[in-house]
Amino acid sequence: MSKNTKKTSKAVASKAAKTLTDPNASKTAKKLAGSALAQKSTNKQTGSQMEDFASKVLQSEKYSKDTKELAGSVLSQSNKGR
Repeated sequence: MSKNTKKTSKAVASKAAKTLTDPNASKTAKKLAGSALAQKSTNKQTGSQMEDFASKVLQSEKYSKDTKELAGSVLSQSNKGR
């Protein structure tokens, strides 16, 4: 399988860090933020379960623009072969 070498940008990593420390952030946003930060300076790729989760967030109308941005970042770092 092809390796995806994309990494989380500084802007998204900053948003993710703020999300993780925000007591009002949703569990969903924090889950995506954690995944995005885990991929900031490593060659880790999004796992299939997180990929499915992020995809569902992007398709839903109930999540905020910021949460969808985190989901998009996480999804863009998934395995190219899937």
